[in-house]
Parts: sequence; C-alpha cells; structure tokens
Amino acid sequence: MIHLKTAAIGAILCLTAACATTGANVVPVVDGPVSPNFNSDLAQCQALARSQPVMSGSTAGSAAIGAGVGAATAAIVEDTGSNIAKGAGVGALVGATSSAVQANANREVIVRNCMRGRGHNVVG
Repeated sequence: MIHLKTAAIGAILCLTAACATTGANVVPVVDGPVSPNFNSDLAQCQALARSQPVMSGSTAGSAAIGAGVGAATAAIVEDTGSNIAKGAGVGALVGATSSAVQANANREVIVRNCMRGRGHNVVG
C-alpha cells in the first residue's frame, strides 16, 4: 500500500507542476505586435477559464471507470483481495487524472478562443 501512496503523491505533484503554465494560466502566442490591452484581456480570459471546474461529475465517472478496469485487471492477473483493491485504487487515480488533464486542456482552449474573440492574432 505504501507504493500506491507514493505513486499517488508523485502523480499529484507532477500534475500540479505541469499545470503551472497550462490551462487557465496559458499565455498564448500572438503573431504580430501585441496590442496595449493584451495584458488586461489576457487576465480577463484567464479568469473566465478558471471559472470552469477542473473536477466535475465526469471526473468522478472517469475515476469509477478506472477503478473498475484496474480491479478487473488485478483480478485477472492475480486473484487476491489485496491486489484487486490496489488495482482499483490505481485505476481510479488514472481515471481522475486523465479527466483533470482534459479539463486543463479545455481551459487552454477557452483562453485562446477568448483572446481571438477580443481581436488578438493568437496562433496555435
């Protein structure tokens, strides 16, 4: 169980570090000159993106699906209660993490689209 806790903590730390300059915190690349109102528009667009939840009902669903897949895999590989519980835990972590990563990517899209809507020539 210690390995599962270590893996969970490691995954959370990596996800947190990766999100520092992504998602709602992304600063999009602009082709051409930056307008005087770029920074205020960026702040408003990032605030809009932050208003969207990272954890939602779909995150819980993804965690449940991951737990089921992890438990089933552990049951097939080695049929012990301990391994099934560990498999379910790891699967739940993977499912929740993948859902959070997708929500983070959606926040980036919100920032980019918002900046485009405000007249900035955002690329990418």
